[in-house]
Amino acid sequence: MRVVIAPDSFKGSLTAAAVCEAIGVGVLRAAPDAEVVRIPMADGGEGTLDCIGAATGGQEVRLDVSGPLGAPVTARYLLGADATSAVVELASASGLPLLPPDGLAPLRADTTGTGELIADAVHRGARDVLVCVGGSASTDGGTGLLRALGARFLDARGRELPPGGAALLDLARIDLDAVSEAVRATRFRIACDVTNPLVGPEGAAAVFGPQKGATPAEVELLDRALTRFADVLAEECGTSVHHLPGAGAAGGTCGGMLAVLDAAALPGCELVAAAVGLPAALVGADLVITGEGRLDRQSAGGKVVSHVARLAAEHRAPAVVLAGQLVPPLSPLHDLGLTAAFSIADGPRTLAEMTRSAPALLADTAEQVVRLRAS
Repeated sequence: MRVVIAPDSFKGSLTAAAVCEAIGVGVLRAAPDAEVVRIPMADGGEGTLDCIGAATGGQEVRLDVSGPLGAPVTARYLLGADATSAVVELASASGLPLLPPDGLAPLRADTTGTGELIADAVHRGARDVLVCVGGSASTDGGTGLLRALGARFLDARGRELPPGGAALLDLARIDLDAVSEAVRATRFRIACDVTNPLVGPEGAAAVFGPQKGATPAEVELLDRALTRFADVLAEECGTSVHHLPGAGAAGGTCGGMLAVLDAAALPGCELVAAAVGLPAALVGADLVITGEGRLDRQSAGGKVVSHVARLAAEHRAPAVVLAGQLVPPLSPLHDLGLTAAFSIADGPRTLAEMTRSAPALLADTAEQVVRLRAS
């Protein structure tokens, strides 16, 4: 019996690798002779770097860079084994968890640190850079990232704008003369798991601004600032990203990279699955087990479990999701190829109790699933 385990992390509880190990324990209790293939997954957000690094190797590079408000932070990225490729995780340098809950600054936070990681990778020879953009603290359109690569954002008097999204209200011109030939020669891909446009009621400021500390008035200001940014990008770079699906990811970072760096935005799950070799691992699988902390309507919209279920269906393998919480309806996931979903909860528990007991609960539930399959 060949069982492929390919879950996302359980946020705030277990990494994807730890989920794999716990499920594997249960699988082998039920079927000691089973061939168990463990493939930790991610959707392009936090944790993606570790998943790809575990599967492909390479060198983890640690670097002191600018945090979301300029204070130094130690961040990391993955340099490929041949140093011609790199994986950069925005959350490592510019993520929301780097700021205290009472220290959020939605108007001033920026992505400079992520750009500094990219600049270092390019300096070391990387010409294929995958940027994973989940979990940002800013709504700056990626201007901090682009500034670290040589771009300048100027007002009508030719003065450089200060960091942050609010300053883009005064943007008049973008100067790209200092962007190096090495950066221009680099292929940039963006792993993102949202389809929000840059501006408007479903845009970066409106949808994600509040979780970064923006008040309703600040959301409105940031949306106007990003609109101005998009207007200038269209004038100077020839690319309109106002309503481009996905351009609003990571506070508009995706939009800025698409226009200035000619980056390609792709679903994070697909990029990660390809990088870790999931399609090949599913060949000959008798059972596929995936999982995430909360299975709900959003899970069908490009999250790990939906992509794993779709791939499993293509290989005619049953796919089962284990989750801490199930929120119906689950029919959209079934339509994608999911066979069944099970909560690991064994009775009324607090969130803290569930978090502490997650490995044992995953193992117990996986054992019961495999017993049914192996019978």
